[in-house]
Amino acid sequence: MNEYQQKLYELLLEKNNKLSASLAQTWIGLLWEDFEATYAKAGREYKGAEMTERIVRQWVENYGSRLHEFVANNPKYKHLLEQDKNKLN
Repeated sequence: MNEYQQKLYELLLEKNNKLSASLAQTWIGLLWEDFEATYAKAGREYKGAEMTERIVRQWVENYGSRLHEFVANNPKYKHLLEQDKNKLN
């Protein structure tokens, strides 16, 4: 986990006390990777980790407190949520 992701992870834990530490770390990694992959698929020039951090920070600020409520149709996310289900309470 890089320095940017570490700060985002800590922010997510502050915003959402229903997430376990491992699940919060997983979410930050997934949000980070998904943003960069989507940005690249759109043919955009890579603007660096600072831009990715800014976008993921906005998502955490706006949705972090409710992230544990996320019900995904995407099997990648669903599997991760089921894996740590007991720690959400």
